[in-house]
Amino acid sequence: MSRHRFVRNINIHEELDDTHYDEEDPFDGITPEQQAQLDSATDAVTNLLGPEKDSLISVAEIRHTLWDNYFDVDETLEWAFEEQKRRKAAKEKKEKKKASSGPPTRVSTPTPSPKKAGSGSKSGAGASGSSTPLRKGVTTNITSVTANAPLSKHSIPSHSTPRSQLQADMDGLNLGDEDAAKDVVEVELPPPKMSLAKEKVLEEARKALEGGEGGKKALSLVVIGHVDAGKSTLMGRLLYELGQMEERKRRENERESSKVGKGSFSWAWEMDGLGEERERGVTIDITQTTLALPTTNLTILDAPGHRDFIPNMISGASQADAALLVVDATVGEFEAGFAGGGQSREHVILVRSLGVGNIVIAVNKLDMVDYSQARYDEICSALKPFLVQSGYPPSKTIFVPCAAMAGVNLLERASNDETAKKLAAWYDGPTLVDSLDKLTPPARPIDSPLRFPVSNVFKGGGGTVSSGIGVSGRLVTGVVQVGEKVRILPGDETAVVRTIEYDEKLVPWAAAGSNITLYLANVDPLQLSVGSVLCPPTDIVPLASSFVAQVIVFDVKVPITAGAAVELFHHSRDNPATITKLVSILDRSSGAVIKERPRVLAKSSSAIIHVSLRSGTSLSGAVSKAVSIPIEPFSVNKEMGRILLRRGGETIAAGIVTEIIS
Repeated sequence: MSRHRFVRNINIHEELDDTHYDEEDPFDGITPEQQAQLDSATDAVTNLLGPEKDSLISVAEIRHTLWDNYFDVDETLEWAFEEQKRRKAAKEKKEKKKASSGPPTRVSTPTPSPKKAGSGSKSGAGASGSSTPLRKGVTTNITSVTANAPLSKHSIPSHSTPRSQLQADMDGLNLGDEDAAKDVVEVELPPPKMSLAKEKVLEEARKALEGGEGGKKALSLVVIGHVDAGKSTLMGRLLYELGQMEERKRRENERESSKVGKGSFSWAWEMDGLGEERERGVTIDITQTTLALPTTNLTILDAPGHRDFIPNMISGASQADAALLVVDATVGEFEAGFAGGGQSREHVILVRSLGVGNIVIAVNKLDMVDYSQARYDEICSALKPFLVQSGYPPSKTIFVPCAAMAGVNLLERASNDETAKKLAAWYDGPTLVDSLDKLTPPARPIDSPLRFPVSNVFKGGGGTVSSGIGVSGRLVTGVVQVGEKVRILPGDETAVVRTIEYDEKLVPWAAAGSNITLYLANVDPLQLSVGSVLCPPTDIVPLASSFVAQVIVFDVKVPITAGAAVELFHHSRDNPATITKLVSILDRSSGAVIKERPRVLAKSSSAIIHVSLRSGTSLSGAVSKAVSIPIEPFSVNKEMGRILLRRGGETIAAGIVTEIIS
């Protein structure tokens, strides 16, 4: 009976009061760095949601959700807005039910007007408002985060009258109804305006290139190599060693991969996030991440190694400044990757043909050969002549022995693994991080006209920091800023740059060499596709359906003849094409004409050919018409003048555009 009396005497309002939730902090065991991230992210969310009595979401709920989402403000905001809408609908449903017993009353709820986008924001979002710190140093603008619906629209839930947390918790038990959608007001945000003159942007870009962000240089690196060489595993382990993967995330990857019988892929799961990639155990698409090295901000492009996904690898390599070739030191595996049909050989040829000038070779899995110096020397001896032949002199190559799974010679040579001491017995050179940090960025053509080949198209909003149509890729030449009008080619569509995202941060401008995402306004999404090129309306890229090219023929099994059907690759675009004419064969050393109008082109020959686009089915599966593509002669723009030719699943030639015919 005493127990029953105790229950009857409980003050339910006092028991559910928020202060009782906060008396015992469930996060008191986290690290100071995690606590700082949690506090910063909590402030960002609460600033957007408003006072707790109006938002209907308690601080405790926000903190728990942020913890579950790994401090992701965007996902937490998406949950909060949906929860807010549901709780508000349940409350209004209850109020309507009460009002039905008395005289009808019309309740007018004011709807706040959205903040308009401005032009002087230093955050780079192109919108007015204070900047709010997000996880991992991300800075975003409040107006940009609120704009979470597609096509430059965002949903603003109307505020309700203040009420207690008990009412919010009790109303939250209801499921709500479909009428809740009527409480959402769609507001069109005007596109921002340019805030800086082009000369000012160029001046700031030059200063940034000299000093970089925090004195660091920026570089993009494509990771290449034969399938199962350990590329994704190496990148996942590097992220962990550099403190960019939390222990909690590592344990989750290890647990989930073990559940499906792929425990050895736990490090790779940090890079291979697609369900099919994890199921098959191979990288399929390009994965992009960032490594913060002592003097370099390194953008990593993890490319697939399987021959079936070479088009994706080409798309990633076309966005890189340098390459990391990962080879498997296991007996038999290196030979398979370097043999005639191996992808290590083809990947090196491809990246050099696409203008990648520096390469680091990571001889991985040395722990599988007991850190044998003889095996390491054997691999280096086999690769060096081939690299020189491919256009990589010794001054442009660095060899590093390592073991990704054991973490040996990645960040430090020392390791808890006793067997790793065998490596230290004969190797005292740089670690992999040291070698990557020594890479030098190429010259950035920021004074050239804007050229931005699109590698991916997606719809923003739905909780992202920006809204509109998003396009990602590498800015190959020129500069771009928020509010700038751009032309989309092919086609006659124009758009306005709403926001620019670089390394998960919103920035006011970006310069050549940056791997960025642009969110566009005033654009029909049907006019954008992978392979489109953005340029200034006053200096557009010429469109070509036929052109002259100087190419080098690779180790082909069947000689090339006039009329041969090929697949033309230009940045992320692949189009069916035909070699319509063989003009001449050139001397590879002097460039002099050896033979006019040859009948065939044999392997290792250099030649002048005519290429014409044709209709057909591209490797991406799309049926294309014989349309023109944006391309420029190599003498005008080096980045826009490189091409690759493939046939029957192999790369047969690569070269440069010398003249546009039509």
